[in-house]
Amino acid sequence: MKKPLLSRASIWNMSVGFLGIQMGFALQNSNASRMLQTFGADVHELSWFWLVAPLTGLIVQPIIGHMSDSTWTRLGRRKPFFLAGALMAAVGLILMPNAGMFATVIPALWIGAGMLMIMDASFNVAMEPFRALVADNLSSEQRTEGFSAQTVLIGIGAVVGSWLPYVLAEWCGISKVAMENEIPANLIWSFVIGAIVLVASILYTIKTTKEYTPEELHSFSDAKVEEEVNNGFFNEVVNMPSTMKKLGLVQFFSWFGLFGMWVYTTPAIAQHIYGLAKEDNKSEAFNDAGNWVGIIFGVYNLVSAIYAFFVLPHLAKKYGRKNAHIISLLAGAIGLLSMYFAPDKNFLIYSMIGVGCAWASILAMPYAILAGSIPSRKMGVYMGIFNIFITIPQIVSALIGGILVTKVYHDKAIYAIVVSGLCFVLAAIATRWVEDKDEVVK
Repeated sequence: MKKPLLSRASIWNMSVGFLGIQMGFALQNSNASRMLQTFGADVHELSWFWLVAPLTGLIVQPIIGHMSDSTWTRLGRRKPFFLAGALMAAVGLILMPNAGMFATVIPALWIGAGMLMIMDASFNVAMEPFRALVADNLSSEQRTEGFSAQTVLIGIGAVVGSWLPYVLAEWCGISKVAMENEIPANLIWSFVIGAIVLVASILYTIKTTKEYTPEELHSFSDAKVEEEVNNGFFNEVVNMPSTMKKLGLVQFFSWFGLFGMWVYTTPAIAQHIYGLAKEDNKSEAFNDAGNWVGIIFGVYNLVSAIYAFFVLPHLAKKYGRKNAHIISLLAGAIGLLSMYFAPDKNFLIYSMIGVGCAWASILAMPYAILAGSIPSRKMGVYMGIFNIFITIPQIVSALIGGILVTKVYHDKAIYAIVVSGLCFVLAAIATRWVEDKDEVVK
């Protein structure tokens, strides 16, 4: 028995919560490095603080996926995890920029790092069930549309989150300058607004989206396949489908590149474009560089939303999901590599167009390909296991990133961005060996 086709409104409603998650995630990605530097972290230490993110994802997402597969409550199967993750993330968003309030008891840097850990763990609790929900509710024919809609909403949330500090400072007159070791008011208010939108959007999805019961999902599945894969959590890891393993290599290079971009763009732009010394992390010019990073990060997320809605599904239908992903990754590589040659800050907007194409595809295509190779009753645990291929490259990057910046790049963070671009090229090459089991090319 096939899953019924859902209305376009239903497809979009189930991912509205991801808009709020990504708004909070964008605020973190655009501003965590500069906040940690404000609290006293050196540039070569940044990757160590960001190590918290993939470590929590490595631990949390497979567990949450496994738990959500076997959960059914009055609220639903995946919904309890959305709500819990949103509430915890909101706490982290509010407290991280206000870490200085606790400085008399604990160093602000420790509090900031702790709130970063809480946010990362919470975003991971909420994200994985959202991926599984789309795969749960949609048939193969609608799966690309579902993940593309999710990517559009992710892009919108990320644009708002990335641009909010700049808008509050430049358009609303909220101060972008603070006393030494304190966070500017525009950042504090941005994080508070992000927390409110996050909780509200999750509640909207919970209210408007129906989940299939475990019995209904079983009726849509091939009983023989279900029996074969029901071997326990650790056996699922060992016996994961070959498609997942091959996608793992693609994800490794993709997320190694993304992690380097998120961690080092602010210091790279401050040094390479604004001409600041690596020790200059408290001046108004440094905060201007940080605000501009928020703008260009918003650009790539805006491009990703447009690309996911208007371009990506058509590329996938005409050339196949694999080839659409390859094209998108190569566009991202060109964008990142061009940042090295940027004559001024405005050129970076053009660089981010390519990055936006790659980001849209990274958020959609691997999951659309993966979902066709795994059984519905194990969707949560396999989506969680798949996250291992996202977290491990980030952990590797975090462990060696600081060493590379100081010993190989000689404190020039722009070279971390160049390496990220080369990683996108390698990801595109690795995509050639992936098998898409239920792809339909028109």
